[in-house]
Amino acid sequence: MELGTRRDGPLPLRLLPFVAMAVISVIDFSAGPSVGYLPLLALGPAFASLFGGVPRTLSVGVLAIVLCTLLAGYNDLLGAFRTNLTFVSIAGVTAAGTLAAVYRQRRERELADVRNIAEVAQRVLLRPMPRRVGPVRATVRYVSAAAGARIGGDLYEVVQTARGVRIIVGDVQGKGLDAVETAAVVLGAFREAAYDEPDLHGVAERIERALARQLGSEQFVTAVLAEVHEKDGVTLLNRGHPPPLLIRSDASVTTLDPPEHAPPLGLAVLVDDPAPVGKVDLSPGDQLLLYTDGVIEARNAEGVFYPLSERAGVLSADDPEEALDGLQADLLSYVGAPLDDDAAMLLLRRRV
Repeated sequence: MELGTRRDGPLPLRLLPFVAMAVISVIDFSAGPSVGYLPLLALGPAFASLFGGVPRTLSVGVLAIVLCTLLAGYNDLLGAFRTNLTFVSIAGVTAAGTLAAVYRQRRERELADVRNIAEVAQRVLLRPMPRRVGPVRATVRYVSAAAGARIGGDLYEVVQTARGVRIIVGDVQGKGLDAVETAAVVLGAFREAAYDEPDLHGVAERIERALARQLGSEQFVTAVLAEVHEKDGVTLLNRGHPPPLLIRSDASVTTLDPPEHAPPLGLAVLVDDPAPVGKVDLSPGDQLLLYTDGVIEARNAEGVFYPLSERAGVLSADDPEEALDGLQADLLSYVGAPLDDDAAMLLLRRRV
């Protein structure tokens, strides 16, 4: 919880009902009985109900009635029709504000329950990343474009198998719950196929079959599948996804474009031959960055895309966690606003 904030809202909002009633009281006291600002005291409980709970709204309403009584007594207006009408107005606004606060707090509790469920779903769908897996250290960051959400259509997974460390980073076409459901299908198929299939083509075909039962004819999932070996470097299979970046230990950056362009997962029927794989050496200290298009399609205030290759130097920190934190912070600083699309970044660093 941030300094100066509480469940009832930031400090300025919590003070607003009291400031409003204080100002109205001073003005009414100064103007005398001829003007009549007393009805404006109903603003106090009205403001309180916007951000406060039931006790706070009731207490502000009682305070408004007390102030109205004192000011009316000072102006010799107790018992006057205008004063009685003011009491009724304050009581009515307080009652309505209390009822509104009850319904608002109920919605807030329901929203909190939904967020708790979403967090549990995230832990099941996007499991915590092992910091060390095989010959590499793995780090991941996920930035959701949905306000208050931690999960969307981007996906990632890293598993240790007998054939090496197998990785997937992907992006589901579309947004919302349908995208999350499709991501769950892809990850479920990958987690099974990664242990069973002899190569990445077999893993991709298993995912294709799972998606054929899930997706419509024009839906797809872009993805990069990778296999990290103890001695033979990394094998990459790119299915319509942004190419990974290879950051050597000497800070040189290479974009790993696929040997041939291949359709995304879910659209394999468009081609006859399987997509070719690419291979690259990964020496100790080298890093491989896999990411989704939410990173490279993020724009700054001038509409310029985030230059990932040029910014890859921020990944030079000794700790991969700090390196990826730096890249995420640089991305958000460059955009200067919430992202328009989900962004996932997975950094693999070959252990020295």
